[in-house]
Amino acid sequence: MSETIPVTIISGSLGAGKTTLLNHILADADDRDIAVLVNDMGTVNVDADLVASDSELDVAGGVTELSNGCICCELQDDLETAVVRLAQDREFDALVVESSGISEPGPVARLFTTESRAAALYGVDALVTVLDTRQFFDAFSGGDPERRGEAGDRPLSDLLVEQAELANIVVLNKADLCTEAELDGAEELIAALQPDAETVRAEFSAVPHDRLFDRGLFDPDHVDDLPGWKRALAGAGHSHGHDDHHHPGEVYGVTSFTYRTRRPFHPGRVAEALRTLPAGVVRSKGTLWVAGSDVRVVLGQAGPSVRTEAVGPWIDSLPEVEQDLYRSNRPDLDWDDTHGDRRTELVVIGTDYDEASLRESLDDALITDEEWDRADGFDGPLPDDQGVEVVLRQP
Repeated sequence: MSETIPVTIISGSLGAGKTTLLNHILADADDRDIAVLVNDMGTVNVDADLVASDSELDVAGGVTELSNGCICCELQDDLETAVVRLAQDREFDALVVESSGISEPGPVARLFTTESRAAALYGVDALVTVLDTRQFFDAFSGGDPERRGEAGDRPLSDLLVEQAELANIVVLNKADLCTEAELDGAEELIAALQPDAETVRAEFSAVPHDRLFDRGLFDPDHVDDLPGWKRALAGAGHSHGHDDHHHPGEVYGVTSFTYRTRRPFHPGRVAEALRTLPAGVVRSKGTLWVAGSDVRVVLGQAGPSVRTEAVGPWIDSLPEVEQDLYRSNRPDLDWDDTHGDRRTELVVIGTDYDEASLRESLDDALITDEEWDRADGFDGPLPDDQGVEVVLRQP
């Protein structure tokens, strides 16, 4: 038996069914003593029948004793302090952490995998994402009016994709509100976003315990490698043609392809191409080489949301001494004798889109030979300073 306490991290958008899942976990704990750490006790609303008759809420510590031997704890301070205090003060068999409905599971998981007090006491067992399956479809069909966070700074589609991409288990909740074909489609889409994720169809978040606990699905060394778009870039090799194409699913028509080129984009034309991505494109992610700029621009698109961010300089733009130092530390760096590390690499995942037409649109956004010879005067809305983000499209 491991000396560390296993942790199950549950994510999901507001209203997806996390609260109902937590109540199922607590009500059917069997012989497990479970601690549930949540952001807001009022939001979780633990079933009153589970609260021990001889126990009261410890207001100072935010802990509620439950009649089945479990405990619930409100996150009143930072997560690391809370989980360490919980392990020191209480005995339990497993910890369930419910991340906020407006956050991704990655940062929570890293707390338990880095060198920290929490990592010495706990080990992540699985990352679980709860999806409102109907909402999942609506978010990628143009009907995405909701925003992420109180400030309304990011759309719901971004959150849904990020939570699915970083999951070991995806609960397709409210399955009774979807057709069989829609559920099949959701499973295929999840398989494209995160190829190793298990999917569980559920009504009212009723998921068997053996699907959630003692799974050993989380690999701390590869948490950043989970998303399907990263797999596609890594798996397609270093060819720069237009022949990388993949069919993750056959029932609902989910397909993906990789677009690579060593010719830069015109900033204005590629911005327009990205603004007009087909509705069937669910996810596109990658790095853009933009003419007239020495910074790498990262594209992050999820449904109707299209965002770009300048993340740092191309190594090829640095002084030669710095280039040599960087390359000596990165022998696997994809380097071209003429263009250095400058390149475009994009992965596109979706359904019912015309790949040939989309490739043509991207090709048309590349600079022409005449423009390349000119090498300046390229105007467009894409970011040109590190850390700057530009929203090209939002619902």
